[in-house]
Amino acid sequence: MFFVGVVVLVAAGLHGYLWHRLVRDTTRPRSRGRRIGTAVIASLATLLIGTLVLRGEFVVLAWTGYPWLALMFYLCVVLIALEPLRLGLGWWLRRRAPGEADAAQAVPVPPAPSADPAPAADPAPADPGRRLLLARSAAIVAGLAAVGTTGYGMTSALGPPVVERVPIALRRLGRPLDGYRIALLSDIHLGPILGRAHMQRLVRTVNALEPDLVAITGDLADGTAAELGRAAEPLRELRAGHGTFFVTGNHEYYTGDLPNWLEALQGLGVTLLRNRRVEITRGGAAFDLAGVNDPTGELTGDGPDFVPALGDRDPSRPVVLLTHQPVLVTQARSHGVDLQLSGHTHGGQLCPFNLLVPLQQPVVAGHHRFGDTQLYVTRGAGFWGPPVRVGAEPEVSLVELRI
Repeated sequence: MFFVGVVVLVAAGLHGYLWHRLVRDTTRPRSRGRRIGTAVIASLATLLIGTLVLRGEFVVLAWTGYPWLALMFYLCVVLIALEPLRLGLGWWLRRRAPGEADAAQAVPVPPAPSADPAPAADPAPADPGRRLLLARSAAIVAGLAAVGTTGYGMTSALGPPVVERVPIALRRLGRPLDGYRIALLSDIHLGPILGRAHMQRLVRTVNALEPDLVAITGDLADGTAAELGRAAEPLRELRAGHGTFFVTGNHEYYTGDLPNWLEALQGLGVTLLRNRRVEITRGGAAFDLAGVNDPTGELTGDGPDFVPALGDRDPSRPVVLLTHQPVLVTQARSHGVDLQLSGHTHGGQLCPFNLLVPLQQPVVAGHHRFGDTQLYVTRGAGFWGPPVRVGAEPEVSLVELRI
């Protein structure tokens, strides 16, 4: 109920702002256009609330409500950015009252003497026609910018992922492991929009890279294994010399179906790293591949535990840690992790949300250092909510370990 209440309040507030700027300011009182605009805004608000409350479980809601969420967001962003200009032009129009220009050209007539001069009159109100023109111009600019940005973002989100090749040098890495390739997938988010075809495309992309190992760092799906298990089946076709490994993300817990998902993944040949590690060897050299659960699991006693994952290991060889959220890098550093691979952030997904990610996570995306621990955060191969990515293309990462 709290979630529903927050959704209703936020959606109502944002749609109220849009109604004010796109309907009230651009139409005349009691006009047909105002009535139609009000009905449209009310319908879109209801659509968005329904989509968020039901979490896009229905295909029709997902394909209508989520794109509107992105379009609404960018409408608000552009309109808010235009507010200073609107206020400035409004002030200028009030100063430029009707007939002011003609009066300025007339021959000045000295005022009659008066013992008590009248106070200067306030600027006349702006011409309603000019005010209406200004509001409509702002609405057109916001509409064109929002539609263009959202359309571009949908093309990016639904298009093929970008392959990012990331060479990373590790201390103590044996020479036989030089050039070892880890294909990193994260945040695939199978659901009512992204399904089996999306997974098949990702598998083809990964197999073409000929990796030695595939790492999936959580948020595989936004639904139950019964609903989306068939969409995940192409994972069985992944080809890597040392196999495919998986750690949980926050959405695995949100589904409420974690046990069934874990069983399904094992049936697809995926190895689960649930607070544990495995030894990866090639040509007599080795490194440890460890994985810890997502912090969301702490709510059900299934959170990350670094002791079984990293305790009593051989300190002479490097360790690569898989974990969904970058925020665990602090603990990883304290346990001597050489490289952490994560996702979760989506690279911000919708710019300028990338500016807000640092409020929760240490990095937005890419390769970073935290002392002797390196961190690589992929932008993810899918999306959550709107099928829109702006400034954060979907990504399949190929991490190449170097000496």
